[in-house]
Amino acid sequence: MKLDLEATKTMHEKEATTTACYEDATADKSNSDGCDPWNPPYPPFVPPVGTDPSTNITLSFKWTDEKDAELGAHRASSIIIPDRTPQTVNLAFHDTLHRLVPALDKDSVRGFLHFMQWYGRGTRWGFIITPETLNQMITQNAVRCVKVALEGQAPELGRCRAGPNVMTQYGYFPLHRAAEMFSVDMIELLIHHGASANLRTAGAEVIEGLLPLHVAVDNTCMHKYLEDSLSPNREDQDYNEHRDCSESDANYIFRLIYLLCLPEMKIFLDTTRLIAKYTDNLLIEIWNYIKDGKLAQTAILLLAAQEQIRMGTSRKKKGSCKPDGFPTICERILDNNITLQLEKGQDGIEHEQVDAKIKLNHTAMMLVRVISKAGEGLDSYIQNHLEVPYFMQVPHSEVFERVSSILKDNGFSPTPECIDTGNLFPYHDVLSTTDIPSKPGERASTSESLEMDYLSTVKDKARRKRKPRRWELKFARRSFFPWWRSVLSARSPVKVVPTRWVRPTKSLYREKALTIPISDVNSEIVSKKATAHGSSAPLVMGRVPQVGSHHQPRMMFGTTVSYQPRRLIGTMALALLRVLKNT
Repeated sequence: MKLDLEATKTMHEKEATTTACYEDATADKSNSDGCDPWNPPYPPFVPPVGTDPSTNITLSFKWTDEKDAELGAHRASSIIIPDRTPQTVNLAFHDTLHRLVPALDKDSVRGFLHFMQWYGRGTRWGFIITPETLNQMITQNAVRCVKVALEGQAPELGRCRAGPNVMTQYGYFPLHRAAEMFSVDMIELLIHHGASANLRTAGAEVIEGLLPLHVAVDNTCMHKYLEDSLSPNREDQDYNEHRDCSESDANYIFRLIYLLCLPEMKIFLDTTRLIAKYTDNLLIEIWNYIKDGKLAQTAILLLAAQEQIRMGTSRKKKGSCKPDGFPTICERILDNNITLQLEKGQDGIEHEQVDAKIKLNHTAMMLVRVISKAGEGLDSYIQNHLEVPYFMQVPHSEVFERVSSILKDNGFSPTPECIDTGNLFPYHDVLSTTDIPSKPGERASTSESLEMDYLSTVKDKARRKRKPRRWELKFARRSFFPWWRSVLSARSPVKVVPTRWVRPTKSLYREKALTIPISDVNSEIVSKKATAHGSSAPLVMGRVPQVGSHHQPRMMFGTTVSYQPRRLIGTMALALLRVLKNT
């Protein structure tokens, strides 16, 4: 789907002046001037003088219809904080969710509209499509269905449409969820329909103050390659103690850059690059990462958003001249180092902590200078990778050779030891055979047949830039990103781990399960009717309801909290009656 994103820039520039008053999402009102966007002022109905009662009734009904239509359009186009949907409506939606999921799995507009017309209980409230419904659609990456919901033109929707800036009951917005899914098409669609990239999370169930950019960057840092190759170990620490710290820092930076340039990182960097284009105060967000010592996040944002950084702003207006942002970042680091040096001379200041911050600033300075000089060549090389690396396209040795050449052309000479990133491999068994579509009449696809099919589609250079199929995007995301973890679910009370770790069958797995920390997952309510048609429901209450269609296996992970359907009360009452009868 090709969207005219340039046409939306003017709208986002106007929105930037009013975003600040919406950042305090804890207030009951969404607007600081006292005007609630959920209940905007509307002229009352005044019957014409001298008309008969029947005419007044007709005009009253007409006024009510016009008011409802205007109210729904206003709410869908406004920033609504917090979510106004009653919990009973959300529960009603999850009761019918099992009917909606198959249509979203196929991204079938006809199936979605059929559901909305006949089974859409709990999908509408306040003349708009509920945020919970839109959240589920984004979770399943149903781009075509979301487009229909945002437009709201289909008669089956009953003149309701989804609001791209309406907060969910969990404290985040649709663009946050799309950033978590790493779906560029979904992000483009939401931005095209007015979604703001400058709204922050708020509430007790989510880390407050997160932009969609933070979700994309911080979740990218959970990439398996980064976690496996950049985690400190005892051998590296012992080795680093006997050599120059600057050499150790340089090797860390070059290793991080090598990893980010791999084809398996492309969809994650593409997501960050797109969101950064519509994010205000980008240099401030970069400085916050540097100040907090988050070098991996800094490198991701510098490399993906360098076009906006070189313009000095994320939205360069016509005719305006902005300085390059890289020197601005370097000056900020130098000023901070001077401040830290002055603090060392004060009493009561722990010099070890100050020295650690100064050393971290030096490393960050080195990182900024490398990307400021070699970033354009590196970014151009990254964007030449295929959209979704389903199978290995380019050997890692070739990638490292090409990245080394780009760095050397810009005056940097990385040592061979920093290329040693270990044995990199993705997660296995991330999709079942039913998740991957096969042609009618054919057996389920095997790994070999999928590889041949994939290679045949990219063999012709003219087709290298084709849009990835939905299952390919899902496969790539789950192969490298731990889908049971996310920065959006960091404060979730429900802890889960993959099923193979929760229920080990061998002693080796049992030992592994004891050493691996339990990861967080979301805590929304899944459908109690997910067991329809003989299927088994997942044991999780999460923001990403893992409710598949009736033909898909769902026992993919376990949890410390299992979902108890509401009919449990009836079961307990029946048991109590039996006890009383026996007594």
